[in-house]
Amino acid sequence: MSSDASGANARPASLDAGPLGHLALGLTLLAYGLLQTGILHGTGVADAAGLAHLVGGVALFIAGLWQFRSGDTFGGTAFAGLGAFWAAWAAGAGAAGGKNAAGLFLLLWALLALTLAAASWQSGLFSRGVYGLLTVALLLGAIGTFGSTGGLVKAAGWVAAVAGLVSWYWATAALTNSGWGRAALPMK
Repeated sequence: MSSDASGANARPASLDAGPLGHLALGLTLLAYGLLQTGILHGTGVADAAGLAHLVGGVALFIAGLWQFRSGDTFGGTAFAGLGAFWAAWAAGAGAAGGKNAAGLFLLLWALLALTLAAASWQSGLFSRGVYGLLTVALLLGAIGTFGSTGGLVKAAGWVAAVAGLVSWYWATAALTNSGWGRAALPMK
């Protein structure tokens, strides 16, 4: 998903939507996570719905299709799948059915995040970090939602915010290194 591929899997950086996907994922996770923690008074996680729909849903899904087009099956699956997650979340999927439906929604999407974490294990620290932390955040959120445990839900928000920062850094490093033509920011 980065422009540092070499050999048979190399593709021009201009075809790589990885930075767009990681920015969209990072900003959405950061907003969702911080609003979930309750540190911003007078706001709630529902205030992230617009951002989640357009940036997390639409932009991430488009980045996934772009990655599929360039031959990156993992990036396409990650971005399109998570784009679908954010679009469904923003539309209120799971929330209308009460806490059990919302908990199940988070738990099922945690399976996608777990699949992405396992599939990216050899891809480097940032890949493991983003998808591993996302898995933990979704699991904590599901358990906290099932049990009506506000503390676990807030912890899930903090983990999601950290995952968002890691994803944002990953995109920033990829764009900076590509623009400068050298490794200005570490990526592994």
